[in-house]
Amino acid sequence: MTELGLPEDIQACLFDLDGVVTRTAVVHAAAWKEMFDAFLREREGAHFRPFGDSDYDEYVDGRPRADGVRTFLASRGIDLPDGTADDPPDAPTVHGLGNRKNDLVLERIRTDGVEAYDGTLRYIADVRAKGLRTAIVSSSANCRDVLRAIDAEDLFDVRIDGVVAAERKLPGKPRPDTFLTAARDLGVEAARCAVFEDALAGMDAGRSGHFGYVVGVDRVGQTDALYAHGADVVVKDLAELGGTQ
Repeated sequence: MTELGLPEDIQACLFDLDGVVTRTAVVHAAAWKEMFDAFLREREGAHFRPFGDSDYDEYVDGRPRADGVRTFLASRGIDLPDGTADDPPDAPTVHGLGNRKNDLVLERIRTDGVEAYDGTLRYIADVRAKGLRTAIVSSSANCRDVLRAIDAEDLFDVRIDGVVAAERKLPGKPRPDTFLTAARDLGVEAARCAVFEDALAGMDAGRSGHFGYVVGVDRVGQTDALYAHGADVVVKDLAELGGTQ
């Protein structure tokens, strides 16, 4: 599959959603910042230290929502009760903060819509035309709605998202379980699958899962970090790998 920029033995491609297929990564990042800054401002008062880009990259990006909340709060020495998945967005719990962030994301998507990366959509079409299997692997519980919004649901043979992960009790990234489950559902060995991710947690999942090829997608200028976390190659857009230009 050298015309697709992949090793010859790759039989399936596993794609992250936010930042790889759609431009929603920036929407998520803005929502995380708005939610955490409001929480920290109230909690820390005069000692308020805002949620920054490095916090997003290291503690939140690519992880399931509740895991992102826990990991970031731990970095600030803050311990909140977990609560439950149906906590209201004003609840002082891990799930409450996560639901507040999700409300902000949905509000931004309703207001601004969803935009896909055309280079990615063309690349996925080329991948499928060559007979490779495809899966979408996302921590987002809104994955299916987003795919429908960009008319891309039919581009994937398998969907492993936040809803499916919860149903199957799969740990999220940086653990490789969601990607490994996608490979199994496709009937393809991990060693013959390529992973496409923009998050450092996704790179860690690709490396620890021993996938055949890990493609880092650098939308925000973190090429070195993507390589350090396990990328075999880093591109700014999947069109750079080959296929239809």
